[in-house]
Amino acid sequence: MPRLRLCLGLILSLGTGATLHAGDKPLREIIDREIRAAWQAKKITPGGNADDATFLRRVYLDLIGDIPTYDETKKFLEDKDPKKRDKLIEKLLADPRYATEQAHVWDLLLFGRNPPGYDATRRRAQFKKWLTEQFAKNTPYDQWVKALMLGEEDGTDLYHVMFRNAPEEATVAVTRTFLGTQLQCARCHDHPYEKWTQKDFYGMAGFFVRLVVVDGAGSGEKQKFKIAEKSTGDVLFTGSVKEQKPGQKGTPVPPKFLGGALLEEPPPKDFKEPKFNAKDPLPKPVFSRKQRFADWLVAADNPWFAKAVANRVWAQFMGRGLVHPVDDLGDKAPSHRKLLEAISREIVERKFDLKHLIRELVSSETYQIGDTGPEKAALPEWFARARIRPLSAEELMTILATATGPDAYGTKSVNENRDYFTRYFGEPTNGQGEFQGSLQEHLFLNNAQQIQALCRPRKGNLADILITSKDSWEAKVDRLFLSVLSRPPRADERERFVTHLSSDAKAAPALVEEAIWVLVSCSEFRFNR
Repeated sequence: MPRLRLCLGLILSLGTGATLHAGDKPLREIIDREIRAAWQAKKITPGGNADDATFLRRVYLDLIGDIPTYDETKKFLEDKDPKKRDKLIEKLLADPRYATEQAHVWDLLLFGRNPPGYDATRRRAQFKKWLTEQFAKNTPYDQWVKALMLGEEDGTDLYHVMFRNAPEEATVAVTRTFLGTQLQCARCHDHPYEKWTQKDFYGMAGFFVRLVVVDGAGSGEKQKFKIAEKSTGDVLFTGSVKEQKPGQKGTPVPPKFLGGALLEEPPPKDFKEPKFNAKDPLPKPVFSRKQRFADWLVAADNPWFAKAVANRVWAQFMGRGLVHPVDDLGDKAPSHRKLLEAISREIVERKFDLKHLIRELVSSETYQIGDTGPEKAALPEWFARARIRPLSAEELMTILATATGPDAYGTKSVNENRDYFTRYFGEPTNGQGEFQGSLQEHLFLNNAQQIQALCRPRKGNLADILITSKDSWEAKVDRLFLSVLSRPPRADERERFVTHLSSDAKAAPALVEEAIWVLVSCSEFRFNR
């Protein structure tokens, strides 16, 4: 049978009231109660609970960015303990890969694939290391965000380097990411649909205008930076863009907290800015706007900070925010107002413990719902079905290695392979859950040497085990599916694969390679199901 016809056939067979106080009861129960109440009010029929195999793959990918091994899958599916899901969640939250995966999610959120400015590409590994340490220690969210804003810890400087001499860009990014507020429209004119004015925008930019990136020793990935702060300097406001004239001088705008008061700042007298030299200790400003902003940003009574991260973490695990898009809270009504309030309140009460929030979320029946049912929307607004999300380039690279065996990428460096994967699998999610598979990624999955090499027999890998094992072909097919898709095959899948693999004993290595290739290139493997 020609390879293309065989593979296409096998792929087609696989398919593609009162305010709630979170302290009153476990947050997971409040989540489920509010979601069910909305279903009842909207007369929505939800899907059923996810089976063990679906839950297993989903929670592995969401918490540690990997799939379970064959042995882990087999053990979990055979386990009869009714508490096995709770136990698995605790195991994964304690796994070092939890910190790595959550840092990966936030690193892409903060920097994207191609951050602005050449210098922002340097020392990215150092920033990831710092962020991973924060999740490993379960540093409270408000604390590590404050450290990021201050830029004084090794690795945190890179965030401000990205906005070197661009306080307006820093304003847009910080308010969008940490306050869930879109201010970019107010940069050129008063916002047409929200309450924000240009003065609001430039008032926020005033907190970043005095920051100075000081180049230190080293180069490339070893380049050192320090974030200094001047004691003088203001943003100059020239009015609406359409009203500006060449040579027009602007009016200084004092820093102003978003939706709040002007910053009370004593004016420096008879002051001369010192020179900033990375070889010497950086002089402290007479008055630190950066410190005042960081304090305000992460304060428990900030009206946006806790709500923004509550909405963002919910969207990370559920596909869309309770306010959607996730980074545009504005004056939009949440789909589940009381639930968003309860989660935000719990975050503050629990001292911004994101691991606690994630534990409660993935332990809920809402998260553990099945991914099939009458709801057909890609991102169900009322969460009546689990979202099906595309995996990131890094996740695909990781799970391909887990599925196919040890030393999966051979002599090529991990970084070299990562370059290929990030090139063909593109940007991370834009926060709106949009996905469009490209011809490039399809061709890469079907033709790339990096993929083919994973499927070929190599000592100790999946192909080698399937070829050399004395088990029946039925047992081998079961192992193949459990290793790659984290589920046993359906009866019709088992029959078709057994027929194919046992058709020619001499051609077994090539047939096994084709079978593995079919599974790793199918849509089920490409997504979180």
